[in-house]
Amino acid sequence: MNSRRQFFRTAGLAGGAVAAAAVSRVAMAALPEPVLQTSADTMPPLVPNTGRPYNPVVTLNGWTLPWRMNSGVKEFHLVAEPVVREMAPGMKAHLWGYNGQSPGPTIEVVEGDRVRIFVTNKLPEHTSVHWHGQRLPNGMDGVSGLTQPAIQPGKTFVYEFVARRPGTFMYHPHADEMTQMAMGMMGLWITHPKARHPLIDEVNRDFCFLLNAYDIDPGSYTPKIMTMLDFNLWSWNSRIFPGIDPLNVRLNDKVRIRIGNLTMTNHPIHVHGHEFVVTGTDGGPTPKSARWPEVTTDVAVGQMRQIDFVADEEGDWAFHCHKSHHTMNAMGHNVPTMIGVDHRGVAKKISKLIPDYMVMGERGMADMTEMEMPIPDNTVPMMTGQGPFGSVEMGGMFSVLKVRKDQKPGDYKDPGWYKHPAGTVAYEWTGALTEPARTQSGGGHMMPAQNMPAKEIEVQVRKPQAKSKHADH
Repeated sequence: MNSRRQFFRTAGLAGGAVAAAAVSRVAMAALPEPVLQTSADTMPPLVPNTGRPYNPVVTLNGWTLPWRMNSGVKEFHLVAEPVVREMAPGMKAHLWGYNGQSPGPTIEVVEGDRVRIFVTNKLPEHTSVHWHGQRLPNGMDGVSGLTQPAIQPGKTFVYEFVARRPGTFMYHPHADEMTQMAMGMMGLWITHPKARHPLIDEVNRDFCFLLNAYDIDPGSYTPKIMTMLDFNLWSWNSRIFPGIDPLNVRLNDKVRIRIGNLTMTNHPIHVHGHEFVVTGTDGGPTPKSARWPEVTTDVAVGQMRQIDFVADEEGDWAFHCHKSHHTMNAMGHNVPTMIGVDHRGVAKKISKLIPDYMVMGERGMADMTEMEMPIPDNTVPMMTGQGPFGSVEMGGMFSVLKVRKDQKPGDYKDPGWYKHPAGTVAYEWTGALTEPARTQSGGGHMMPAQNMPAKEIEVQVRKPQAKSKHADH
């Protein structure tokens, strides 16, 4: 039989998707050994074998933290520490997180569970953990200086409370929050209902991820913590496209996606090919009378959104933030618009002086995906990703919802690219085209000439006369 230490070491290497092992009473009285995960792959759901049963979630490019049962209490161990996170193939970031990753592992419990979380601080400064959206005793809320002393480096604190209501929540520091959040310290918390709930449907697939953002100069590894708005890497669970895994589902599955926003701005999250309803927030399930069909929902700062839909359309469907600059990777904000400017002659002269000089954007920015522009180490192209028909020209907050009729229940493996039935792909038209009809003002002034004033209007400017010094007398 493997020792407890061997068990958890194996669990960490395998992705952490395991439950706690049976151990001696002496070991049960000790601090739970932390489970670590360094792979950025999406791990299989953690099916519970202790405590109340539930239908587990799948954390996009993440995992669920194992626990142990101790006299009826569900115990977890979080370690706040510096981590290295692969944001996409070819790019790694030096972040802060929990248990080897940023974001930290998802914590899954059941409504009514008594939960005990040990938090060990291995950061170079003090920290705390706020359990965003939870109903709990005030002294467990995790605001350093207000509800508790800060957790100093090398110290371990214990949080204990009852998970009182089901829903989608987060955890993050409430100590030097500007630094620690900008460095990637955050994680998801899912509380499952203990019984059938009138406002929470049972689903076949349940995904979750956090929206976060970083400002990391190309070629650098560490985020700028003082950035307020001009972030250059918009990410899901600290991953950027093409590093974000697809969401793989079976045709006609009932799907739930839980999204939390810990960036500095809102994000309109858009799903192609399907309609959904917002069934929950961090305040709990939404009343059915407040639901309506959508294809885009805005997730504001500090909010959670839970969307449900039936995946009844086969294909590879884009799933992304609808702010265009959030579906790009590291880019400059001071690039001038050069559309329509023909400066080929000038470019030849400049390239003699600067061999690597390249013209940017005179025909739009799509040609950036075709250029072999030298980029610094440890960064990725601004627009990238290859699909079955060529460049996807995306980055940042972009993924693909893959719906397949032959995807087996519980199978989350990537099925590859969709094989379109004959006659269902847009194609080039090579036949004759009639000349399109145009209005008289087409391509000209905003208003037709006959609507302009017939005569020129003279505008006279009259300056105010200086006041007489005797005017007040």
